Amino acid sequence: MVVAGDGAHVPTRKQAKSRSEKRGPGEWREAKGFRIYMVGQDRITQIMSWHQIGNEEEFGEALKYAATLIPVEKVRVALLGDGAKWIWNQLKAAFPEGKEILDYYHCSEHVHKVANVQYGEDDYEKVFWIESVMARLNFGEVESVIWGLNRMKPSSKEAEEEIRKLIEYLKSNAHRIDYAAFKRGQYPRGSGGIESANKFICHVRMKRSGAWWYVINGNHMLKLRCAFYNETFDEVFARYKRLNR
Repeated sequence: MVVAGDGAHVPTRKQAKSRSEKRGPGEWREAKGFRIYMVGQDRITQIMSWHQIGNEEEFGEALKYAATLIPVEKVRVALLGDGAKWIWNQLKAAFPEGKEILDYYHCSEHVHKVANVQYGEDDYEKVFWIESVMARLNFGEVESVIWGLNRMKPSSKEAEEEIRKLIEYLKSNAHRIDYAAFKRGQYPRGSGGIESANKFICHVRMKRSGAWWYVINGNHMLKLRCAFYNETFDEVFARYKRLNR
């Protein structure tokens, strides 16, 4: 079973006190979300999705509640996320026995960014360095990669800064990087499941041309979108009708 967390930015606008009051400029806010699903031999089986525009604590409370609904003693739990601390803080709190896995593609993006600023237009050196670094990370040789980064001679101030950030990123996530071992254990290494949820729950509906959402209305819409994909929409709507008779 996979528990993946991520954030999707959506357009929001401050709610006016009256129709005549200017609402001011909009701002992009993060709809924090998680998706829980089972990975089989040939398909993914949806268990539940949750997205809301809110803070880390609200995300954590929802995730902990979701954990109470799942017989975690009967499944192997994989926790998937990028390097965001708020995601890992809450994933570990809700599923303390889960195996932590840093999304391979986010990790690769950080490596590519260093290569681009360090080697510029030299495609041969760039590709050679990326492949050697990712090969070592694939086998969990994080300390070896960090050692090599510390010995690099930055080609510019920008390269120096990106190298520093990659070192810190790898140090913080070292225990989540051993992709060959994860593969042997049949654990997923990519966060495509939650990225897909971001797209179909948040982006398709919330990012329509010209759309700006009051947070309260945006969250109501996200609840309906989650209910649809969780296949609980009929139950949610029936409850709404009972409470509003």
